[in-house]
Amino acid sequence: MMRPMKLAGSELMFGEGSLEYIKAIQAGRVSIVIGGSSMEKSGILEKIEGYFKDAGAQTSVIRGVEPDPSFQTVMRGAADMLAFKPDLIVGLGGGSAMDAAKAMWVFYEHPELKSMEDIMPPKPFPKLRTKARLCCIPSTSGTASEVSRSIVISDNETGMKHGLGNMEMMPDIAICDPKVTVSMPPKITAETGMDALTHAVEALVSARANYISDILATNAALDIMKYLPKAYNNGPDIEAREKMLLSSMAAGMAFTNVSLGIVHSMAHAIGGFFHVAHGLADAILLPYIIEYNSAHERSRQIYEGLAKKAGVKELGKAVTELNAALNIPRCFAAVISDEEAYLSKMKEMAETALADGCTKTNPIIPTVEELEELFRKAYKGE
Repeated sequence: MMRPMKLAGSELMFGEGSLEYIKAIQAGRVSIVIGGSSMEKSGILEKIEGYFKDAGAQTSVIRGVEPDPSFQTVMRGAADMLAFKPDLIVGLGGGSAMDAAKAMWVFYEHPELKSMEDIMPPKPFPKLRTKARLCCIPSTSGTASEVSRSIVISDNETGMKHGLGNMEMMPDIAICDPKVTVSMPPKITAETGMDALTHAVEALVSARANYISDILATNAALDIMKYLPKAYNNGPDIEAREKMLLSSMAAGMAFTNVSLGIVHSMAHAIGGFFHVAHGLADAILLPYIIEYNSAHERSRQIYEGLAKKAGVKELGKAVTELNAALNIPRCFAAVISDEEAYLSKMKEMAETALADGCTKTNPIIPTVEELEELFRKAYKGE
């Protein structure tokens, strides 16, 4: 049975200049969650705080969210919020900052909860919005956390990642202004862009795919393949930045409703064991999984249809060529030098990937042995 769809929160703003919408948001106290220093150096944080000040709101900034946000960081941010008492939380930055803001929101609303296990299935997910609403402002075109119900938080002790999705965590407000993304360096542009392409391609072949998700995912994939090289080669190209931000958002609307596949399951596992950046892992894995899923007749037809619309002969080959144009390697051997360590962890990574929630909507449900073989191929470039 099809699940109810939710494409975004109550307010979705996009396009150049949309950041100014902040002046219209009703809020008294605002906690802004950021990662590194890029939003400060670019002047975006100052501009956002200025808009909130113009609207009569006080702001407090929670800094230092790491690339793979840890539970310790989440609890530090929640404690800051408990002291400041915001009625609006803003996640500003890439997926890590937005995911951290969502998780901080949960533990701010419910300080009686003390661990990620307290909100993981089969335990009931707590109700939100008794204290604050959530606004997300992406600085990258990739994760689509601004229109997603999902978070990924790392365990401080093991480094393994906890993925969790619930519609309660869909941001109430999303503001997608391409000016916020202009400062993204080429490497981050490439990796987050390939994450967005993976969202679109996996949503298309998802076992839950439907008419609406297909429209969103198809157009997102086509625009990403066209505009990602332009944004990579010329960061100030505002048209390319806007197209990437919109296509990332559309792909996010698709996958948050119909889920993903084993590219993400495997990327989550390899990220947890070897700390490979998520978008980079997606990019390397995608061609291998397109080949694997092509054994499924419906998926093969979908890949062929997308390739035809994109004006390429073969989708997997086109993705490999796109990776090359973005200076993304063909295999994990280029980013994980310790082959012995990698091979020794393949069975454990395969078991982790099989248990991942994204696996159940892949068009083919692989065995542990098949996942091991895919990890091996993706390492050696076969």
